[in-house]
Amino acid sequence: MNRKKLIALMMMGTLAASSLAGTSLTAFAEEGAKEYSEDEIVDFTFFGAMPGSEKNSDNEIKEIIAKKIGARVKETWLTGQTAAEAVGTIIAGGDYPDFMDGGDGMMQLYDAGALVAWDDYLEQYPNLKEMYTDEEWEAFRQDDGHIYWANIFQNHYGEDKTTTHNDEAFWVQAKVLEWAGYPEIKTLDQYFDLLKSYADEHPTLEDGTPVIPYTALCEDWRYFCIENAPQFLDGYPNDGSVIVDKENIKIVDYNTTDTAKRYFKTLNELYNGGYMDKEFGTQTYDEYIAKLSTGAVLGMCDQWWDFAYTINDVFKQTGLDVAGCNYVPLGLTIDEGMENRWHTYGDTMNNSSGICVTVSCEDPDRAFQFLNDLLDQEIHNLRFWGVEGVDYLVDENGLFYRTDEMRMTAADTAYKASHMCEYSYFPQWLGTSRDGINAMQPSQQTSEFFDGLAEPLVKCFEAYGAENYPDMIGSVVEDNAPWFPMYSYSNAMTTDTPGGVAWTKMGETKHEWLPKVVVAEDFEAAWGEYMAAYEACDPQSFLDEMQEELNRRAGVE
Repeated sequence: MNRKKLIALMMMGTLAASSLAGTSLTAFAEEGAKEYSEDEIVDFTFFGAMPGSEKNSDNEIKEIIAKKIGARVKETWLTGQTAAEAVGTIIAGGDYPDFMDGGDGMMQLYDAGALVAWDDYLEQYPNLKEMYTDEEWEAFRQDDGHIYWANIFQNHYGEDKTTTHNDEAFWVQAKVLEWAGYPEIKTLDQYFDLLKSYADEHPTLEDGTPVIPYTALCEDWRYFCIENAPQFLDGYPNDGSVIVDKENIKIVDYNTTDTAKRYFKTLNELYNGGYMDKEFGTQTYDEYIAKLSTGAVLGMCDQWWDFAYTINDVFKQTGLDVAGCNYVPLGLTIDEGMENRWHTYGDTMNNSSGICVTVSCEDPDRAFQFLNDLLDQEIHNLRFWGVEGVDYLVDENGLFYRTDEMRMTAADTAYKASHMCEYSYFPQWLGTSRDGINAMQPSQQTSEFFDGLAEPLVKCFEAYGAENYPDMIGSVVEDNAPWFPMYSYSNAMTTDTPGGVAWTKMGETKHEWLPKVVVAEDFEAAWGEYMAAYEACDPQSFLDEMQEELNRRAGVE
């Protein structure tokens, strides 16, 4: 039976699970199971204030889910605007989608009175309530006493099965490490020496495409790819907007440290030496992804989620994965002998943004039921694993797995648009499935992770004695501090306070000046001008407000 016929019969409800002989959608057609007719299905809308990939209107798994839970969502994504601009436009129009994730614009939505409070609904829908403890839900409560959104990322159910490094790192292609004999790369200087040496010997790809030793992304909010490395290089975790001195419970500005200056001077030397992408300061995110997709970029600093889900699929489809172009993370510090904290272990509590229901939604109760139903294990499996027998198989021990052909198909852009339906910005779990056997998402299934690795990655991990991406980083394993991450506070700042005004100005100044500093012919002069412009933003007001919040979170009087 071919895939399309199998799925069509499933969606019609005419094929019993027992008749599929190992190729069924688990329990889809259980006798007596409720199935919604087209007239009963509720259609919702969602806007995400971040770029995303839209699904086809007749997406197969979306339709299966709709028939099972009685609702579906048309998702649209940010194009051509910043998050704040897009959210501002929606607010001005006064007509909201049913669901939103406003990203950096969440407080705009809150201030506009555009959101439905979650408080009563949480008690009605246990799957939603289970996402956080009572104490954690309190962290989402706003000044008016209500909860209006929930962040849906980095929540683990059961055992943590992390295999990827979802955080920021300096990344390098596996083939570069293989060429160098898998050396220990611990510092920023060692990393760039490696990239330069490889580029000197391999100035072009086999097809003549010039190699780009290092690139960076400066567009809009993604300028974190060039901006916040100094906190990590000094051995601190990703508090995002500041360093926290744990010994003294003190806020430190990572923008003005000696390490920050050394880091940007190194980038300046790299650029003026011809080893850094000449277009780094002006390229768009799409242009950046297009460059990475060619396999020509040897290294960059970025968050895994910002590039890997697209790039790894491209590499698999084009064969660049077997050529060693996949990126592995390195836990660099500014000097040798330092601990690094690039990888965050455990869940990250980011309460500054997330999924919300808006006042334009005609049936909020049904909307919250939809959010709740998406966390049912069967529906969760559909979202992330797909259809049993089509997208994955189950062995005699109940373990989910994919064939090479299934992995290749799952990486195809057209297939993902027509068939897969992750509802990627809606409530979801990482960690262990409720069956106690499988991972909630394929990327965390240990066996699937290894079976899906291209040979150059396997060789790289073996050379370094690593079993996964976090092992490649080698970060200190420790519990997150009670204040972590501080960016959950700074991300929600508004211009209603002096610190919020300073925060906005600091961002604008760094966005303008950091590319200038990198490309300057006279680094010292450019750095001095940048520091003067930065100081004019009144950063101390921002730091003072961050210190107040740190004291509150740490319980310091």
